[in-house]
Amino acid sequence: MANWRQDYFAALGIRDEREKANTALYDAYTRLADRTARVAATSYQDQLQLQSQPQSTSQSSIPPKVPSRKPSEQGPSTPDALAAARADLSAAQRSRAELQEQLTRTSTELEKLKKKSVQDSRRITVLEGERTHLSLRLRDRDEELRGKAKLLDDLQDELASLNLQLNMAEDRSSKLQRENKELVDRWMARMKKEAEAMNDASKYS
Repeated sequence: MANWRQDYFAALGIRDEREKANTALYDAYTRLADRTARVAATSYQDQLQLQSQPQSTSQSSIPPKVPSRKPSEQGPSTPDALAAARADLSAAQRSRAELQEQLTRTSTELEKLKKKSVQDSRRITVLEGERTHLSLRLRDRDEELRGKAKLLDDLQDELASLNLQLNMAEDRSSKLQRENKELVDRWMARMKKEAEAMNDASKYS
């Protein structure tokens, strides 16, 4: 049960690391946007200054000269600045596209993990219920087996007792039969003697 939670938290950690790793790109994009805005504002101000300079009637067709600056005072020209800004903007856009792709991939993976975790949770609930049911059945079966084992032991004890009683009854029956035979034999012998005695008596009479 702990595996899916560990995977879920690990995915969240990876997402946070990716977002923190791209913070520098976000800052660079912000600085680039500010720089582009400053360059555009400077260019616009230069154009306004050129348009606001007074022009003489004789030189109306000649554009006014802009005071030249020394090389040390001149900054990067406007076209170069715009080209650099466009290049930085393109790089930032490419970086943003990569980040968007990573974000989409991470979101998709996270959704899959969430769905899998829900399915695993349901499966775990079903398996826990089944395990509880099987545990109850196993406990009932164990009690039934113990009861049957006790019944079998009692039956074996009773059979042993009955066998003992049967053996004793057989011994007693054999003894009674012997005694009865002895009584019959003595009685027959006695009857025989009395018959012989009566025969003898009748001869002399």
